[in-house]
Amino acid sequence: MGERTLIMGVLNATPDSFYDGGRYFKFNKAVDRGLQLEEEGADIVDVGGESTRPHSRVVPVAEEIRRVVPVIELLRKRLTIPISVDTFKSEVVRLAVAAGAEIVNDIGGLRLDSDLASLVATSRAAVILMHSRGARDSLHSLPRTPNVLRVVMEGLRRSIRKAINSGITPNRIIIDPGFGFGKYTEDNLILLKKLERLGKLQFPLLVGASHKSFLGKVLELPVSERLFGSLASVAIAILKGAHIVRVHDVKETLQVAKVCDAVMNSSR
Repeated sequence: MGERTLIMGVLNATPDSFYDGGRYFKFNKAVDRGLQLEEEGADIVDVGGESTRPHSRVVPVAEEIRRVVPVIELLRKRLTIPISVDTFKSEVVRLAVAAGAEIVNDIGGLRLDSDLASLVATSRAAVILMHSRGARDSLHSLPRTPNVLRVVMEGLRRSIRKAINSGITPNRIIIDPGFGFGKYTEDNLILLKKLERLGKLQFPLLVGASHKSFLGKVLELPVSERLFGSLASVAIAILKGAHIVRVHDVKETLQVAKVCDAVMNSSR
């Protein structure tokens, strides 16, 4: 991927985000936040219009489009960095890409919408294939798997095969093990510990563990007090081979990434 880790800044254009509680739900605030993320050092802005936290409601397609497409359209005119759309719905992707999104961040790994793979293939967009299990409404309520690394590897391989068979070129594929999606605290810790094994898949690796509940359980702290735990997970991920980190705290993460990159690139 290069000599430094890329930072994806999260922009939640939702009223029920687990992290900010809807702080950037209104259009003007969402746009301002996107601009702020670039100023703080983000390499990519990831715009989402549906929360995927446990027990969040499913957002109708038309409503999700209203939330994200106008934001992407204006940000594309004002940002100098790529924009990602965080959705698994092909109708949202079609309009988001037309508005200027260059990356599709799919929590379903092309499983949740049968039209998405072909749509991405015919576009110029890259795709992030995230591992998850089950349907949209059961992502956080599945029984624990006995070997999380094997399950994630197999699931990502299936998503990669589907992407390539659908016409998505390998140079447009990024993989994400899906921290927190259908995984228990111990599963997430094991994934982080053994993250380098995903390098066998030979695709750029994205990690998104920012402020997630497994960190809260380790720290016994609420979402608002998980910054240092999130930064620790970023450091571990980079040293274990992550190429991109998806975070809420761009400014702080940038410092961590610079130090980790310096260590990884040192000649001795």
